[in-house]
Amino acid sequence: MTAHSSATPHANRISRINTIMNALKRRAQEVLNDKSIDPQSRAVIRYAMEINDPWLAELVRRAETGEAISDTLDIDEALETNIGDSYDEKIAALTEIICRVGNEPDIKSAALFVLMATIENSAHPKALASAAKYGAFIRCAEMNPYNMVDAQVEMIERELFADNSHLS
Repeated sequence: MTAHSSATPHANRISRINTIMNALKRRAQEVLNDKSIDPQSRAVIRYAMEINDPWLAELVRRAETGEAISDTLDIDEALETNIGDSYDEKIAALTEIICRVGNEPDIKSAALFVLMATIENSAHPKALASAAKYGAFIRCAEMNPYNMVDAQVEMIERELFADNSHLS
């Protein structure tokens, strides 16, 4: 006599997917807690976890093997698109302008405006947006020793929302 399971194949598949995702998130959290892994790689993995990036498994695997993700991440390969060197160079330059140290709101705003227009007018807007996010995240992680940027963001957020307490 065989035991009859009331679980459907769909429910079984969902359960397997949840089990795999939970294991991946545990591995990613271990990488985030491992201070021997460079801060840039941990920052990229943290962001990938936040947005449920489909490349999280690959990023975690690379970090676990000791690869510096920021050194080995090939945006074109990861995105499986051919968006061209001119876009790569433009995004890198705009990201550098937006993320660089200094109080240049007019220049940084213009760079952001150009970046948005570039993404909007491209044949692969999602790919370019992803490339820009990764580039900015890596760049900001490089500039964030000892979590100074995080502390500054909290201070600026408090100041911005001081008058609008219902927004924070």
